[in-house]
This record gives sequence, structure tokens and C-alpha cells, in this order.
Amino acid sequence: MLFTDLFMNPTRYPIPAQNWRCEIEIERSRFITTIAHTETAEQAQAFVASIKAEFADANHNCWAYLIGPPGSTSTIGLSDDGEPHGTAGRPMLTSLTHGEIGDITVVVTRYFGGIKLGKGGLVKAYTAAVQDGLKELPRAERVDWAELLVIIDYALVAGLKRLLEDFEVRILEENYEMDVEYRLQLPREQVNDFCTAVTDLSCGQALIESPE
Repeated sequence: MLFTDLFMNPTRYPIPAQNWRCEIEIERSRFITTIAHTETAEQAQAFVASIKAEFADANHNCWAYLIGPPGSTSTIGLSDDGEPHGTAGRPMLTSLTHGEIGDITVVVTRYFGGIKLGKGGLVKAYTAAVQDGLKELPRAERVDWAELLVIIDYALVAGLKRLLEDFEVRILEENYEMDVEYRLQLPREQVNDFCTAVTDLSCGQALIESPE
């Protein structure tokens, strides 16, 4: 069996389910928040560029991104985009790191309304813009999938299929020859327990391999 090293720490966490936009007005300034699911820094930068192109006439397109699990700081980015230093990008990123969601990029577009907010007011405004977006953001779940090849005797097929739901296993392909061969997909965090269950079911006779 080649599944011993497949187990990793769980990597399931909430992510944006779709692009999302909302808007608030503070002291006549419009703050338009646009959020996207991004899995890499390159995707995040591309999303930021698309929003800047869409709102090219705005006074500011401030942004922040967090790539990885909620609260992670290994891959982050931020920009005040012309607002006073520390008044936009930093509070936006702080809102993301405390937002319990991963792989996310947010751009807050500001159309100045003629009333200056001051540094403290800007921090509050950009924080509110991101928090408002996160509040109603549709969410999905990121799952780190693994694949397994399982070959078993025909007599064990029914027992194997009873295990699938318990371990969130999907059948990608099945072949019936001298034995039954399944190509399966399941959450990586379930791999070790599933392989143990199959080994017990077959009294150690099943062949379990990883194509990875």
C-alpha cells in the first residue's frame, strides 16, 4: 500500500463561493466592495487589475488579499492606492485575517464625496466596507482532494460501497475484470481512515495505491 504518507493536516476551510459586491456611503463618499475567491497571489493581482480597469475613474481602488487558510499570513498583499499610509490596505487586511475565510481578495473602490474623513475616519470606513462585504458573502468549502486506486474481490464490492458515504468518497472510474478496480476521490484528511477500513474489510487482501 502506498497511502501511508498521504495524510496531511486538514485543509478544509471556508472560501468565497462567488464574486460578491456591495456598497456603503459614508459622508457622501461611495465605498464599493468587491470580493473574489483567489487561490494564488497571481490570481489576486489579476482580480485587482480587473477591478481597477472597471473603476478606472474612481479616486482609489484599495485592496488586500489573503491566500491560504483563514488567518494565515504566509501569502498576503495590500495597498492604500493613494490613501494616506495605513488607512486602507492595512485595516482591510486585518478584517480579512479575522474574517474566518481563506483564499480571498477584496478591492474597495472609493468615489470621494467632498468631505474629508481624516485618518481615523478612513480606517473605520475601509474596515466597515470589508466587514459589510464579508457579512453577506456566499461561502463554499475548500477541500484538498486525493485519489486512490483500489482493487478488490467481487465479493467485497457491496461492503466497499457501504464505506463510501462515511468517508465522502466519489467513484471516478470502475472496471470489472478478474477483480474490481476503482479509481476513487476523497478528502485527503479521510485517506488514512478509509484505507484502514478497506484493509479491515478485505482482511488485508485489497490492493490500495495512490497515483500521486
